[in-house]
Amino acid sequence: MDARVSELFGSGNGHGSGSQGVASNVKPGSSYGVASKKACVKNKKIAKARFTRNFKPSNNTPYLPPEAEEGNIEYKLKLVNPTQYRFEHLATQMKWRLQEGRGEAVYQIGVEDNGMLVGLSEEDLRTSLRTLHQLAEKVGADITVLRESEVDYDSDVSRKIAEVLIRKVPDDQQFLDLRVAVLGNVDSGKSTLLGVLTQGELDNGRGRTRLNLFRHLHEIQTGRTSSISFEILGFNSKGEVVNYSESRTAEEICERASKMITFIDLAGHHKYLKTTIFGLTSYCPDFAMLVVSANTGIAGTTREHLGLAMALKVPIFIVISKVDLCTRATVERTVRQLERVLKQPGCNKVPMVVSSTDDAVTAAQQFAQSPTITPIFTLSSVSGESLDLLKVFFNIIPPLSNSKEQEELMQQLTEFQVDEIYTVPEVGTVVGGTLYSGICREGDDLVVGPTDSGQFHKLTIGSIQRNRSACRVLRAGQAATLALGNFDRSLLRKGMVMVSPEMDPTICWMFEAEIVLLFHAKTFHKGFQVTVHIGNVRQTATVEAVYGKEELRTGEKAVVLFKFIKHPEYLKVGAKVLFREGVTKGIGHVTKLQPIAQYQLSQSEYDEA
Repeated sequence: MDARVSELFGSGNGHGSGSQGVASNVKPGSSYGVASKKACVKNKKIAKARFTRNFKPSNNTPYLPPEAEEGNIEYKLKLVNPTQYRFEHLATQMKWRLQEGRGEAVYQIGVEDNGMLVGLSEEDLRTSLRTLHQLAEKVGADITVLRESEVDYDSDVSRKIAEVLIRKVPDDQQFLDLRVAVLGNVDSGKSTLLGVLTQGELDNGRGRTRLNLFRHLHEIQTGRTSSISFEILGFNSKGEVVNYSESRTAEEICERASKMITFIDLAGHHKYLKTTIFGLTSYCPDFAMLVVSANTGIAGTTREHLGLAMALKVPIFIVISKVDLCTRATVERTVRQLERVLKQPGCNKVPMVVSSTDDAVTAAQQFAQSPTITPIFTLSSVSGESLDLLKVFFNIIPPLSNSKEQEELMQQLTEFQVDEIYTVPEVGTVVGGTLYSGICREGDDLVVGPTDSGQFHKLTIGSIQRNRSACRVLRAGQAATLALGNFDRSLLRKGMVMVSPEMDPTICWMFEAEIVLLFHAKTFHKGFQVTVHIGNVRQTATVEAVYGKEELRTGEKAVVLFKFIKHPEYLKVGAKVLFREGVTKGIGHVTKLQPIAQYQLSQSEYDEA
């Protein structure tokens, strides 16, 4: 775990350096070089040789990173009058790229496989885009031209390249779903921004749009979020926004959208920090959006929320809100303040201010491919300034995991993390959470636990809902609510897991973790009590031993033995650990478990079996 994050928590001991390189367009771990597409490769080379015979690259020829064989980005020099055989090959290739991007692919037209921006004449570019449209129709996808730009060469002939987004929802799923956690200090405009994005109408300057997001009366009275709420923003296959301005219900949005952004609205006030941490650790967000008020800058919990997201390795981008209240100089001062924080050794990020649609497209692609890039948006929820740029960013941003990783998770045994518990009239007990691995269907038999005595209870899944609309099958990585019928609610609590009966879950009272103490006023020693967050587990634990040391001070690292004080929990080796107590904060990962009696059913269910 990186100790440099400690600087964000006010310890001042974080040291470290790192290159602040600009992100490339190739994902880490991808194999570089010309893509080894066996079929048609000879024809492709001949066509390319013919086209580039008269083109001589000069010293200032711009390049993109070489095309990767894996991933959802494809380079095409030109697509002019392909033969039937070539057309079929290109369609198959498009299906592969869409599969890699879980329903999304980006085509760069006028670019060689080695990344050289050759560019095309206006006529060839239009013909290539028509061919691409025909290909998309064949595979049942829609295309959107993101941008066209001229390639600046010494020659007099104007050459252009085009960037095209292709989207097709796979037949076996409803939509592509991304989760975005919304962080930021109290009164920075988080809920108002979400209200404007999801309701499709601007705010009146007094927080009217946020009223639909609040869940409790005291939230409406104080204007402060204290609980975790969820809001959805959809995009159809053509990249158009689908929200409540045209759709009456969440079901309609789900039906019309091919890409869904689920916002997890978290609390900004320091009093509700445990709720915010639970939202970050339990709901597994793909990205985090840090909202900063332009008139107050970095204040209150802003630095702490940034540190939490970095500690949990959640990619973060920044939105500066309320620019309508400030002068341009004040906004620029806030931007410079953020840039200084992001560039310091504790963060080691590369800030990228987004001021045009072109910037938003570039930011979305580079942000997903490099953890160091941090886009910064400046907008207003009242005047609507630059809101469109944020919508373009959400439309284009690709999922972090590819289809291969998701398939591997789906092949494992079922494991569902319980985050919320409800009682719904005429439905019964309902649990909300995230399916960590496997596949969950209506009628599946699972076991839930551990109870205070470390036991598991049998249950049957009734109906499943995702984003308030019915769903037959739940896949790994998706969040949903499951109806459990007349199952006794008193047997359930947050932090439990519902697993396949074939699984042998490891239940433990005690576990070892390698930790870094980010900030502590005095010394950290045996007998100290902290609140531990591990995924959806949140419980007080006692420090039973600090191996190799008597005590720990700020910035030091050690292996520590923790013991839960209330009930045993289901844990995994390698899981991220975040603990806190007052001003004390630390991060780390589980290294060893000390399991109690292995997986067991309750006595009555054991007798039945």
